[in-house]
Amino acid sequence: MVPSPLALLLALGAAATALAEPLRFVDCGSVDGNIQEVNVSPCPTQPCPLHKGTSYSINVTFASKIDSQGSQARVYGEMMHVDIPFPIPEPDGCKSGIQCPIQKGHSYSYLNKLPVKSEYPSIKLVVKWELVDDQDQLLFCWKIPVQITS
Repeated sequence: MVPSPLALLLALGAAATALAEPLRFVDCGSVDGNIQEVNVSPCPTQPCPLHKGTSYSINVTFASKIDSQGSQARVYGEMMHVDIPFPIPEPDGCKSGIQCPIQKGHSYSYLNKLPVKSEYPSIKLVVKWELVDDQDQLLFCWKIPVQITS
């Protein structure tokens, strides 16, 4: 039997989170959900050192306060209070570990990757990660400080 891509993603996420420590994060306006835990792996210290050419595992455990057919992620690099959109490989939350439709009162583990491209500048900034529901309301929004390095 060949495991499904989702089963592999969940197994990889579980393995990555076994190595990750829960991060200190700032909730930046979660309206329709409640963040229980944020993990970025590897991130041994804060600000998280993000090395160019590397991809980082993201795992967010949250409880939904609403029903929603789907969800979309939006990621930004925040510099001097300006949000610069940051592309991620899979913005669809329903393809990122969340069983859709999302149900009020249920907890979910959102799994994704944060790729750090080689051409990014070496700077300190804040990563802002949002997951919005069908009504464009925030299921979750969190921020962490990072340092992009060579």
